[in-house]
Amino acid sequence: MNKNIIYLFSAAALLASCSGKLKLTADNFSVTPTPLEYVAGEVPATISANIPAKAMPKKAIVTCTPYLKWNGGQSVGSSATFQGEKVEANNTIISYKNGGNATMRSSFPFQNGMQNSELWMQFTAKKGNKTISVPDVKIGYGVQCTAALVSETSRDANHSVAQDNFQRIISQKQAASIKFLIGQANLRGSELNSKNVQEFIQTLKNIKSDEQSLVLQNVEISAYASPDGAYSINEKLAAKRGAVSENYVSGQMKKQKLNGNIDTKYTAEDWDGFQELVKQSNLEDKDIILRVLSMYQDPEQREREIRNIATVYGELATAVLPELRRARMVINYDVVGRSDEEILSQFNADASKLSVEEILYAANCLSDNERLTSNMYVRATELYPNDYRAYNNLGVKAMEHGDYDSATSFFKKALSKNTNAGEANVNLGYMELFKGNIADAEYYIAKAATADNLKEAQGNLYIAQGKYGQAASYLSEVSNNSGALAQIMNNDYATATKLLNGIKNANAMTYYLKAIIGARTNSGSDVSENLQKAVSMDSTFATRALNDVEFAKYASIVKALR
Repeated sequence: MNKNIIYLFSAAALLASCSGKLKLTADNFSVTPTPLEYVAGEVPATISANIPAKAMPKKAIVTCTPYLKWNGGQSVGSSATFQGEKVEANNTIISYKNGGNATMRSSFPFQNGMQNSELWMQFTAKKGNKTISVPDVKIGYGVQCTAALVSETSRDANHSVAQDNFQRIISQKQAASIKFLIGQANLRGSELNSKNVQEFIQTLKNIKSDEQSLVLQNVEISAYASPDGAYSINEKLAAKRGAVSENYVSGQMKKQKLNGNIDTKYTAEDWDGFQELVKQSNLEDKDIILRVLSMYQDPEQREREIRNIATVYGELATAVLPELRRARMVINYDVVGRSDEEILSQFNADASKLSVEEILYAANCLSDNERLTSNMYVRATELYPNDYRAYNNLGVKAMEHGDYDSATSFFKKALSKNTNAGEANVNLGYMELFKGNIADAEYYIAKAATADNLKEAQGNLYIAQGKYGQAASYLSEVSNNSGALAQIMNNDYATATKLLNGIKNANAMTYYLKAIIGARTNSGSDVSENLQKAVSMDSTFATRALNDVEFAKYASIVKALR
């Protein structure tokens, strides 16, 4: 506790015990906030006291200790000592003649039960060797613990499920290039027998042999001439190269009895390709060549200027230009995966023939049966034991059913497979929030650079940390109890109500939060209606409401619930 605060209390105590001229009462103190409020695991208090003139004996020493007490518990703050003007010691001096005002700040670690508590100040006064007993003074009451509900509301959050990467349709390409000799457009056997052309042909064969899983979209052909020589000649040459390449592809497709479009285009002079190859080369004067390309746009002028660089043109003619006399052929096709029905059927028949993505997809998206979903995750861990995702998702299922020990075990197993598993870190952060361990929750959530619902987890953490503005921003569109709690703590009751009304499966906490909004907006009917609904779903909320200072003004309504 801040020494100034304690000094203020001490002065008041001394007034009562030593001078006998002033009796301390609650009127001598004011506490902000009243009632006190839970914030990030602590109950902070700002206490102001007024010490009248001639109340502090000049030879007195007073020790004062603030404390919270409740049924079955007590939390004591730090003691502080102050003295009168004629005491020879090192404590803070309080003037007898002037008295004064003081402001003190204290904080108590939160404990369950503080909700229905009282704030007291205890005084011990001495004058010389004489100890004077001074009655304790009650200066505050109750602790509003609404923010602490995050340890419960976060249980209903959208926890972090590891997603599958299943794609039913995956677009693929198979490319090949055919090179031509300078000034020619004939297809050479050495080029047609090259590895990349043979792989191109094999892809066409594969598509034909598995037309159910492989679907041809089209074939693209792009033909080029190098940027040397007359433009008109190069244009005709590039067009001819495109035509002979198209005829070749068409013939191969007919052999395989494949139907599909062949889209052919040509570029008379491939200056873009030329520039790229020059950039990648080790040519001595390549910077000069690139500068020429940037300075001139006319193709003939570009060629003249480059030819003038005699030292390098020979290298261009042998290392760069031949690579540009080509036709590029690209097969565009789709790989079509199993249908939903086929995946489920295969899982039941022999799951080992499914990929991990298919099993996770089935568990995440296809099954509405809790037991089947869990079985799918278990099977995934058996078939693909090094993939962390199924372990994480089993943990989420355990967490949803309140089996927190099993959930923790699954999340740690996931991290043993992948220490960077963001989802497992987020979920372990939630596990710590459930227990009120804010620092540990922050540790885990901070380790998750990316994860499903990471922003929501951060919003819940902000509630626990008392950063209500940030929490409200992160959870402004999250229709669950945590999302609403963030808005309540940020005093945005309209948004909180909207989010609560958007919850599909409202529970007792949902209605309890609505009752809190009713109390804060002075609507007794909302308090009564929603508390009744909460208690009807969970009878423990009757006792909770009885001890909740949020409903201090509605004691008669709360008592009627029991």
